[in-house]
This record gives sequence, C-alpha cells and structure tokens, in this order.
Amino acid sequence: MAYTYAAPLEDMRFVIEQVLEAPRSWQACPSFSEVDPDTAGAVLEEAARFASEVLQPTNAPGDLEGCTLDALGNVRTPSGYRAAYRAFVDGGWPALPCDPAWGGQGLPLVLDAAMREMLSACNHAWNMYPDLLHGAYETIKAHGSDELKSRYLAKVASGEWLAAMALTEPGAGSDLGALRTKAEPQADGSVAVSGQKIFISGADHDLTDNVVHLVLARLPDAVPGTKGLSLVLVPKVLPDGTRNAWVVEGLEKKMGIKGSATCAVRYEGATGWLVGEPHRGLAAMFLMMNSARLHVGLQGLGHQEMATQNALRYAVEREQFRTPIAQLPAMRHLLLRAQALTEGQRVIAYRAALAIDEAHHHADADRRALAGSLAALLTPVVKAFCTHHGFHGAAAAQQVFGGYGYVHDYGIEQTVRDARIAMVYEGTNEIQAIDLLQRKVLADGGRAFAALLEECEAEAARPADGDPALADFSTALREQIAAARHTTAAVAAAAQADAEAPLRAADDYLFAMAHLLLAWAYAASARAAKALPASPFTEAKLQRMEYGLRHVLPQATVHWQRACTCARPLPAPRAS
Repeated sequence: MAYTYAAPLEDMRFVIEQVLEAPRSWQACPSFSEVDPDTAGAVLEEAARFASEVLQPTNAPGDLEGCTLDALGNVRTPSGYRAAYRAFVDGGWPALPCDPAWGGQGLPLVLDAAMREMLSACNHAWNMYPDLLHGAYETIKAHGSDELKSRYLAKVASGEWLAAMALTEPGAGSDLGALRTKAEPQADGSVAVSGQKIFISGADHDLTDNVVHLVLARLPDAVPGTKGLSLVLVPKVLPDGTRNAWVVEGLEKKMGIKGSATCAVRYEGATGWLVGEPHRGLAAMFLMMNSARLHVGLQGLGHQEMATQNALRYAVEREQFRTPIAQLPAMRHLLLRAQALTEGQRVIAYRAALAIDEAHHHADADRRALAGSLAALLTPVVKAFCTHHGFHGAAAAQQVFGGYGYVHDYGIEQTVRDARIAMVYEGTNEIQAIDLLQRKVLADGGRAFAALLEECEAEAARPADGDPALADFSTALREQIAAARHTTAAVAAAAQADAEAPLRAADDYLFAMAHLLLAWAYAASARAAKALPASPFTEAKLQRMEYGLRHVLPQATVHWQRACTCARPLPAPRAS
C-alpha cells in the first residue's frame, strides 16, 4: 500500500467557514475585506496540489538520503529539495500572509496555517526550512531598523532568502539566561558576534543563496540572565557579497527529520546588526518564537492527519479473520479516536491562527487587544497538545499496520520518528505548560482566561432546538467550564502559599485546558454540521464528534483532579 496524502480540504473549509465563521471576521479586518470563501478555497486547493504532488514524493527518499556537509563546510540537502523549494517560491507561498508593502500577498494567517499543516504532513523535514520565515519576517518588520528592513525584509517575505533562529548553546537549552555568545560593538554601528550555537535548524543549506540568522547574544555591558540578551541579525553573505565569519562545525545525526539540516555553528567575530533595543532581544525574539510555536503545533496536526488517513486506508484493505480489520471493535476505537482528536485539534489550531489575524488586522482596537491575549493563551496549548498527539497519535496509528508498521516501506514508521522532535524544540512541552499557567493565566489577572471562558460559554448557550445530541455537547462543555474555574482558583490559592505549586500543576493543567477546548470544538463542530444539509460528510462529522464526547473528553477529569492536588509537595525521585 502506498503511503500517500490527500489534503482534508472539505474538513479544512468546514472548520474555517462554518465552525469558526472566519469570513465574517475577515469582513471586520480591512486588510482581508476582499477575501471570500471562494478565494480561500482556491488557495487551499492549490496548496494541496503542491503538497501532495510536488512535496510528498520527496519525503521518503529525503529521509534515506539525509543532509551532508561537504569538504568546504557547505550543507547539501537531499535530492529534490531544491526543485521543490523553487516551485514553492515561484508559487508565492512564503509570502502568503505577509504585507503587500513588502511583496506579500496579504492573505489571512489561518489560510497559511492550513497550508503549513499540509506541508508538515507531506514532508516535515523539508518544511523546516521555510517554516521559520514568517516569524523572521514579523520580527524584522516589528523591530528592525529601516536599513535592515530595506535590505532584508522583502527577500525574507518572498522566500528568496531563508532564515534561521540561533538560540541554543551547549549547556543552555531551555535556560536561555545561561547563553554566553558575545556581541562586540564596532565603530561602523555593526556588532561582531562570537560564540557557539547548536541545534540550529536550517543554519546552512543549498536552497537559497543567503541565510539570515537571528542570534541571541550578549553585549559587553549585559546583565546576567535573560534581561541581558540582545538580538542580532547575522547573514551568511554580507551586503558586499563576501562570506560572513561563521562556520558549520557539524550536522547532527538524528532520529527523524533527517532531511532537515540541524547544525552546530561557530561564530568567529561574525558581522551582524542589532534588531530592536540593546538587552531586549528576548522580547523581540518572542515574535519569531511564538510564530514558530504555532507552526510546530501544526506539524503535530499534520502528522496526525497523515498517520490517521493512511491507517484508515490500510484498515479498510487489510483482512484478518475473513473481514477488513477496520470492522473490528478494537480498530474502530483506535481509528475513531484518531479522527476525533485530529479534527478537534484542527479547530483549536485554526482558532489560534484566526486570533492572530484579528490581533493584527481587526478594525476595533479593543478587539485587537483581546484577540492578542487569546492568541497568547492558545499558542502553548496548540504547541504542546498537538505535538503530543502528533507523536503518540502517529504511534497509535502505527498499531493498525501491525508488523508492517515497523517497516520503512510502509511509511508510518517515518511519521512516528519525524513527529517526536516537535515535543522538544521551540520550548519543550513542559515549558509550554509552565508558560500557559504562570504567564498566560495567573500573571495577566485572568483576562485572557476570562475571554476564553466567555467564548466557550457563548457556544454552550446556543439553542439546541430540541436536539438531544446538541444538548449533550452543551452540557459537556458547561462541565468543562466549571472544572476550569474551580481548578484555576485552586491553583491560584495554592500559589499564594507555595510558589512551586503552579509548576507541579502545569502539565495536567495544560492537558485539562486542551480538553476544555476539545469540548468547545466538538460542540461548535456538531452545531455547524447540524446547520448544513445532510450529507455523508456531515453524518461522519457528527459521529466523530459524538465519539470524542463519549470517549475522549472523560480523560479531562483525571487532569483537572491531578492539577488540583498541586498543594501537595512532590517527593524527590531517587534510585532504588
């Protein structure tokens, strides 16, 4: 059986147009007022063609070939990657959500999110190269000097030049305050960057002539910790055409995404320019990091979709005990759970992208501010929950294939390997959980949390019109809202007496919040499906949402209960 991909266009359009009612939001955003469902649908169809016809055929061969570092220190990507990237740029895809003033197409980010899901499903390793472009574009646009913007922004927006994010150092991963890379001011206004960075995705490659590094470093007068970090733009090729003073010391040999060049880089007095204010580099970098975190969540979603649809095709074709295994109860559970989780998470991820669209483009200033807070709240949930199930969901789908799932030719084993890294990079999922609870819920006075609950309550209050199934969805959503209020209050109270209490609750709290969002997604999807004329799509949608209601949401109780026990100290682990 071929391991292939068919973009779930009908479901993507259903989520965007019917569940989230994005076209109504676009009408309130002057930048998007001329975008209609037909235009959006045409964009998604063409993205699906590129993903399945151009990109997906490079996936398995690229995994086997991997990247290489030649004798001159240049990185070479797998065969077919360069041609696919040229087609991507020629199609204008990197510029999809960028400002037309800088050569962008000015389309909603939610359409870009759907495209990113497709690209990650078809070739996660290849997608690592352009996946950082939008975050780099936003960072330079918001914080770069006029000179930097004029020199780099249009080329980054178009994809003519790619970008890399250089944060991690040996001994300084999640703890960015331990970074030691130095930036020495020069007489001409530039800085000379010296130090070593590791785990830098796409630091060098042969897809573009130049690669723009955004590097966190310390000026001589920097204070210790994260408050002393500055952000520096360090290109591979300088404006005069000469090669900058940094070298790739090595390529990591990895479990997955082998076609993505994961580099160790040494900066040897490399020329760069500050982006934003001195010592405020982390604040500037957060624009890039938050964009990357949404994209990483979409990687997890893409892996779930790829694994689920191939597992379903295999289960329909594979016979055991004189029947297709798709008919066996154990397999029905596994496949329905995969579909319910994937489709629910698609609603959540696209809702986060829509919130970012509104935060940047809505005509009403108050709505922009509220949408920004909601986007900040949703981003760590999307990153952590979607990547968790991107790996664990793909591993569950692998079970459908039996022993064949362990064999490279069947494709699913690569999806499992590739999906694993997304739980680690761009801030581990544990870091996302802490960020959600401490910074996005407790620290902001509950504003974003209240906005989220208000949106959920509005969905729960929609009339069921005598339909018992819709009433069940509303009831389940109200139960999750009540549990969220109770648990958040309990954690906040525990934090008053013990600052470590939220850290003990964080993981369970994030998963519980994700289940609250699933309850909202299931209710909203069921309501939207009921509003459409009956069809095989709406019938299947309602069945999967009801499965999620009955078999996925009960897990929320475990997470809410465990989060509430955060007042109890944890013992230190020790060897037996």
